[in-house]
Amino acid sequence: MITNIQRFSLNDGPGIRTTVFFKGCNLSCKWCHNPETLSLTPQLLVYPDKCMGCGACMQVCPKGALQVVEGKITLDRKLCDNCGKCTGVCFSGTLEMAGTEMSVSDMMWEIEQDIPYYNRSGGGVTLSGGEVLLQPELARELLKACKEKGIHTAIETNLCYDFGVLEYLAPYLDLIMADIKVYDNDLHKEMTGQGNDLIFDNVRRLDELDIPYILRTPVIPGVNDNEKEISALSRLAGEGKNLLYYELLNFNPLGGSKYDGLDMENHFYEARPLPEARLENLKNIALQNCSSVRVG
Repeated sequence: MITNIQRFSLNDGPGIRTTVFFKGCNLSCKWCHNPETLSLTPQLLVYPDKCMGCGACMQVCPKGALQVVEGKITLDRKLCDNCGKCTGVCFSGTLEMAGTEMSVSDMMWEIEQDIPYYNRSGGGVTLSGGEVLLQPELARELLKACKEKGIHTAIETNLCYDFGVLEYLAPYLDLIMADIKVYDNDLHKEMTGQGNDLIFDNVRRLDELDIPYILRTPVIPGVNDNEKEISALSRLAGEGKNLLYYELLNFNPLGGSKYDGLDMENHFYEARPLPEARLENLKNIALQNCSSVRVG
């Protein structure tokens, strides 16, 4: 189950890349900027402000879940079964489906179009999410197909799973990018729905794979944007032998419209990215424990 294939991505690994977003995640980070990837099942996003009031979607909805009220579409999610038929007749961008089944050959058809750009820029393909490792068979098949074409491969992962799942993909991986979000275990559980013991155990085992990796912390206002958290997380990152660098990722508020489209609560609706000076201060704290620290 895939939500999107994003070509010419510059923020998901080295060079020009194609990023394949897998649907479904085993964490529920309250700040997630891709909330449409959290569920493993397809979901309908609704943007009423784009609606032209034509009513075409109502005609094809088998459940009667859509209605036009005062010129704008409304959705009864209790009736909607996320079949997606309405999106086929909506040309204003009001209705969008997040989640579609794609074969490896279909994905490779898109990926292979940009091989010249990968070669020139040192780029490749990144599997992201959601959490890629919730669909290990699909991920392994896609990574293998990429390697057979000589394409550099990477994954973005939360490391919250049995380490054997990562070992299953390792033969076809050139780079691992993993998040270490919050050091305090209770706070981690409150903010993501899971504790961090398994994640940190897996971080300490990454060197066993002999694959270069990057550890990253999304810096969230009021959560981990402080010396205690960044010092502890960077200390953990600094233990790795194959670590390329530790990266602090500024808070990303761009998922706000998706929360509205899914009728989901946005816990960080009012939060904004940290000022550059504050990020530099946190970077200097991290440099006390890691020889290479970046800010993204």
